[in-house]
Amino acid sequence: MTLAPETTALKVQLRLGDGWFTVCDLTALIPGRGVAALLPDGRQAALFRARSGSLHAIDNRDPFTGAAVLSRGLTGTRAGRPFVASPLLKQRFDLASGQCLDDERVRVATYAIRASGPCDELTD
Repeated sequence: MTLAPETTALKVQLRLGDGWFTVCDLTALIPGRGVAALLPDGRQAALFRARSGSLHAIDNRDPFTGAAVLSRGLTGTRAGRPFVASPLLKQRFDLASGQCLDDERVRVATYAIRASGPCDELTD
């Protein structure tokens, strides 16, 4: 999803099960940086707003160390696709697919993500 310049009323939502879970205001996501969000079941998601404006959400847990740190990683692009590099061992994860770019056997979970305004249907 790519977004137009700042719209103040937009909320970032993740698809969890059958519905959408509101995480934060869109303005909390700074392009090129990650934010960790605690989910209702106790897991954490790492949310990113790419410099292009697209939104991405992956599991915050680094599968190589078990630490919840991916939201603190460095972002970049490879072949036009955004990734985050773990701040610990530097493995890179594709933000769209969750695939580890340095070890094809490893992947992190991804979440459907959207920015939704007050007039949008929030229960679809």
